[in-house]
Amino acid sequence: MFHDVVIVGAGPAGLACARILARGGLKVLVLERKPHPGPKVCAGGITWSGLINRIPGCLEENRFHRQYIFTPLQKIRLSSADPIIATVNREKLGRHMAAEAAAAGAEIVASAQVKRIDDGRVIFTTRPTGREQHARFRCLVGADGSASLVRRHLRVPTEHLGIGINYQVPRPFAEMEWHLAPSLFGNGYGWIFPHRDTTSVGAYVDAAVMKAGDLHRGLRTWAAGRGIALDGTRQRAEFVNFDYRGWNFGTVFLAGDAAGLASGLTGEGIFPAIVSGEAIARYILHRGSDLSDLHRLIRIHNLHKRTVLLTGRNRLLTALVAETAALALRLGLVNFTKLEMSH
Repeated sequence: MFHDVVIVGAGPAGLACARILARGGLKVLVLERKPHPGPKVCAGGITWSGLINRIPGCLEENRFHRQYIFTPLQKIRLSSADPIIATVNREKLGRHMAAEAAAAGAEIVASAQVKRIDDGRVIFTTRPTGREQHARFRCLVGADGSASLVRRHLRVPTEHLGIGINYQVPRPFAEMEWHLAPSLFGNGYGWIFPHRDTTSVGAYVDAAVMKAGDLHRGLRTWAAGRGIALDGTRQRAEFVNFDYRGWNFGTVFLAGDAAGLASGLTGEGIFPAIVSGEAIARYILHRGSDLSDLHRLIRIHNLHKRTVLLTGRNRLLTALVAETAALALRLGLVNFTKLEMSH
């Protein structure tokens, strides 16, 4: 079978790309290895400036006009008349975006395991039959996450990864909190992100700074100190790719985490996934399309990457940067939006 575009991965990047391409009249196939789009280890936080233009408000789990930042020396409350940040459920978001892409005309095949890519085609099997199928393409989009098969097919290396560990605690907390604790989280942070009926409690760090086991122990120690019971709650972990090395490789493209466009500083991934997926779709439809939003995203991403690589060199420097940034936020010298991928 032939498709104008084959997209590997039905996360926010792949589905955003598929919707625009299908609306543009192209024959689009989306291959997703999971039984249905959406589920992913993710805190579910998305900044308001990024959310308001990209995701319908009906998908919000919770929204926050204030949030708290803790360091070993400071506690800071940030407030705004407009919501600063919101939380979304990745599974609901996936269902919504898949429905939009399908309504536009994209074909979505779940439980599809890509075996190899060669000679302008993707060879994949589907469960439960295991029958091998071939999908020929004019263009291929890799939107298949931090362990992207499409990225490996392009022989694009990946050196810089973050690690996120998440517990979905079965009760809603009142406040959104960020905890900068270098002794526990290195140059990363711990989080409390309330959803509607649950709360995401977790931690993130540059994987070159701290091993997953050490981060997990730090998370458990911190949670116990906050009186948060994690026993009996499933722990999930996932890598975040922030090693961006390009998005356009001729007839093959990389979007979102596959391109390494997640923030190495904050782990923010939903917004860059959607922006890059949409931009790639516009480019495929019309090579002269406006890509200013993607170029702006890449500039911010590079700034985040340089910051995390710098602070990862020395624990004392990490602590100094954390305290300085927190103080600047408290004094109003820096707006919180300047730390977002969408500013």
